[in-house]
Amino acid sequence: MAQVVLENIYKTFPRQSREQASARQSPEQAHAQPKRKSDDRSAQVDSSTGETLQPTTVLKRINLAIEDGEFMVLVGPSGCGKSTLLRLIAGLETLTAGNIWVGDRLVNQLPPKQRDIAMVFQSYALYPHMSVYDNLAFGLRRMGRSQTDETQARAQAATVQGDDWGQAGEFDGASSAVKERDFDISNRSLGTALSTTPWWQEVLMAATRWLPKGLHFVSAAERLIEQRVQLVAQMLQIEPLLNRLPRQLSGGQKQRVALGRAMARNPQVFLMDEPLSNLDAKLRAETRAQIVNLQRQLAVTTIYVTHDQVEAMTMGDRIAVMNQGQIQQIASPLTLYHRPANRFVAEFIGSPPMNLISVQVRSPLVISHGRFRLTLPGFWETLLDTRDGQQVILGIRPEHLSLSLPAPKNLPVKVTRIEALGSETYITVMLAEQSLQARIAGNQTVQIGDELWLAIAPEHVHLFDAVTGQSLREC
Repeated sequence: MAQVVLENIYKTFPRQSREQASARQSPEQAHAQPKRKSDDRSAQVDSSTGETLQPTTVLKRINLAIEDGEFMVLVGPSGCGKSTLLRLIAGLETLTAGNIWVGDRLVNQLPPKQRDIAMVFQSYALYPHMSVYDNLAFGLRRMGRSQTDETQARAQAATVQGDDWGQAGEFDGASSAVKERDFDISNRSLGTALSTTPWWQEVLMAATRWLPKGLHFVSAAERLIEQRVQLVAQMLQIEPLLNRLPRQLSGGQKQRVALGRAMARNPQVFLMDEPLSNLDAKLRAETRAQIVNLQRQLAVTTIYVTHDQVEAMTMGDRIAVMNQGQIQQIASPLTLYHRPANRFVAEFIGSPPMNLISVQVRSPLVISHGRFRLTLPGFWETLLDTRDGQQVILGIRPEHLSLSLPAPKNLPVKVTRIEALGSETYITVMLAEQSLQARIAGNQTVQIGDELWLAIAPEHVHLFDAVTGQSLREC
């Protein structure tokens, strides 16, 4: 498969004027307006108000390396730029600045079909008039045309750049075993068979398609396609569905067909844009496990976009947390949970989120609040020796708060909400005017309105800079 490297990626969109955003233009008006490139960085002027419209930057300083065979998850709130980044990798959006490498190829200027990437969309994007079999086979049947285009593009690039790109991308027997993985036939051999199929065979196949199956004419290339489709259908357990139309499938079945269409192409990279968001909770959990198992079986480099932190934590080898067009932290799921780089990551990763309380540092190891004073473990001393008297943000996760007795180090709180889940109970409490959440054992009984004392586990305390939000451990 292939490593994917993103180098200093920027993406800007021209900002629409109020007139453009609100007016419903006629086709003639839309045709008369000059088109602007999506990556135009220059300022524009609102013709109605004279206001200068600066372009909107949705991605900035994105640097990320996804290793060969890695499952990388991009997670963040809506509007953080994660889907835009995925579309840039796929070639569906134009870069403003930066470089995208897939393997040893710089793909900035390559169209999507030449990037050897398959994408699974949130909306499935199945062809409604085609059977499941034909949906799976659609991309395979176009491989001959794509191979011809790719050969021409590589020849042109080699001529212009004077490099050995064309030779590096050539198929050979030594690399085919790695490329094919669990597939019986390589993309190169299938593309060759398709590109050399005589025109009369294509006409004959089309003419006999509606006849009984025994009378179909099947070319050698179509037999290879059938082998690949049957193998994918077997892996996804959708063999009984091959003759159905998409409207005859459930949501989970449609999602498996969409996955199968991507798998059938045997690409170097899988891109998945929130593929489970349309499924119910039970089916989402089942499909999540299936995607992880398939990715491990195929060992294909996978970039998966989601806003659901549970998906991110349970699926990814590593997670890149994004906010406002920038990557906040890249790490393994447990590292993100236990060592968040900043306040945003601490709040976003974990459900319920981390509790954050403003406190004051009292040298050497005491932090104080109007309602409690807590002594920290000794390793904090060197990190806090220059912050005596300063405000910092104390972070503590709900599971690191426990019921206790009255003491200066404990938090006096009042219960305002109870969520009993059986094995555990989440309680929402008020500390003065601030709302906090704690997790207690399911057999511990509390009532709304109870006044309790909560103890903080000092070894699990996080501290963040009150201004920048950066973790003091990482500063």
